[in-house]
Amino acid sequence: MEIEKKQCDVLCVGGGIAGLMAAIRASELGAKVIVAEKSNTLRSGGGGVGNDHFQCYIPEVHGDFDYFWRELFYGQLAGMFLKMDTEYARYWFENTYDILKKWGSWGIPMKYEGKYEFAGHGFPGKQLNHLKYSGQNQKPVLTRQALERGVEIVNRVMVFDLLKDQGGNIIGALGTSTREDKVVVFETKSVILGTGSCGYLYPPVTAGANNNRGWPMSLTGDGRAMAYRVGTALKDLELTDRHAGPKYFTRYGQATWVGVLKDRYGKPVGPFVTKPDKRYGDMTIEVSKGIFDEYKKSGRGPIYMDMTGISEKDLKYMLYWMINEGNPAVLNHLEEEGVDLRKASIEFGTFDMTVNGGIRTNYRGETGLKGLYAAGDDVWVTISHAATFGWSAGENAAKYVKTVKVPDTDKAKPQIEAKKAMLEEIRNREDGAKWQEALAALQQIMLDYCGYVRSESLLSAGIDIIGRLKNKAQTSLIAGNAHELMNCLQVLNLMDLSELVFISAYDRQETRGWHVRSDYTITNPLLSDKIHLVKQVDGKPVTEWIEVKR
Repeated sequence: MEIEKKQCDVLCVGGGIAGLMAAIRASELGAKVIVAEKSNTLRSGGGGVGNDHFQCYIPEVHGDFDYFWRELFYGQLAGMFLKMDTEYARYWFENTYDILKKWGSWGIPMKYEGKYEFAGHGFPGKQLNHLKYSGQNQKPVLTRQALERGVEIVNRVMVFDLLKDQGGNIIGALGTSTREDKVVVFETKSVILGTGSCGYLYPPVTAGANNNRGWPMSLTGDGRAMAYRVGTALKDLELTDRHAGPKYFTRYGQATWVGVLKDRYGKPVGPFVTKPDKRYGDMTIEVSKGIFDEYKKSGRGPIYMDMTGISEKDLKYMLYWMINEGNPAVLNHLEEEGVDLRKASIEFGTFDMTVNGGIRTNYRGETGLKGLYAAGDDVWVTISHAATFGWSAGENAAKYVKTVKVPDTDKAKPQIEAKKAMLEEIRNREDGAKWQEALAALQQIMLDYCGYVRSESLLSAGIDIIGRLKNKAQTSLIAGNAHELMNCLQVLNLMDLSELVFISAYDRQETRGWHVRSDYTITNPLLSDKIHLVKQVDGKPVTEWIEVKR
């Protein structure tokens, strides 16, 4: 395989919201920046198809920040903030207004009909914090802003490993082209990880349709896996999450639907709304996503999103935002089937069991390893979070690179050669397993041994099985071309993460959210304000509990 070298001050791994925001800010501060994206920054990542909600604080709308903060901390987002340092969380919302003004000036419509519009994801009578914005083309806008500032964008290159010197400082990264047999060695003073969420450890809700997901198939937790391998702590990996939406048609936008969740006989299943309300939506879907399973098990299901009686004006309002959320395929399907949403009840269900935990960072984006930063869904999943902390990581990385010398990756030559040989071996094997087979095996094991119900016996058995599967994959995966090689590397990253999810789930001896331990059925309140870390020490995973900083 050919080797190509590229040099920069700041390497942004992943060209999603966080990666592009980091690149824009670092370049503004004088750093030489490269964005490496295995897809194309114009449409890559979780925000590639669009979005219609931006969590934020706007002084002219919300008034006093401390009151706004109390509403968040003790209200709708209370559970989220339990797992977040207060300094970190406050920094997020204190800086969202500056970010959304930048987006508006760059050409992303942040106002609706000339004003800031807040709707969805809120309880009736409570202060709303989700700004409706037209995010369908946010990625082309951010890509243009990065290019105008001199950022070099390298599309179709997957960064799969990080390089560090003997002192533990980041000095580079290794990538592979997804179109030709080529290894790219990035010599860089710092790396910002922004590779997105991790939604492919578990099987899809529809058997055999692995791409029927809310996330694009390229989001395989690469940043988490690379960060772990160089010694960075990961947090709360076992606290998986699920989303809700039209059953069998997995698309996000649960708060974009203007309707009421009802049972088959037209009775609302939640206490919050009794008729469609575009301002709030139905928060039942967010308070208890498990309600769909509860109704099924008790014989009361299914549950429907009922839009009966919605006005023509509110229907147009909903359709506009659904398009911006990236749901035209859903609308096209309903139109083809002749479904009139003003008279319809769409069956809803849960889907996409995802790894909600990520890389442990502070509000500056620092991971604890010199030269390594992380932001976006690699840390926490939501658009305004990615934008705010991508900007912060870019700013702090640009300051850091002014204090260090140009790295010398020649000292990492043995590691580079070993990784290159590993890639060539996968490409040169004539017999073996395709990445699809390995992924199917992994997903089945995750579902059976670390799925909806977990126990010491299941988890310990799963750890053994995952170890054998990793060894088999490393010695038998084959790739017929460069694109298949990328998919093999994604599966290997998922396998590294799967082992950490098992170990973390084994160590968390309680039931919390979707982490259901049949042998520890109580939710332990003493763990509510603690973060569960897993880190590689002397080549082995070690877990630790730390207090959230208040």
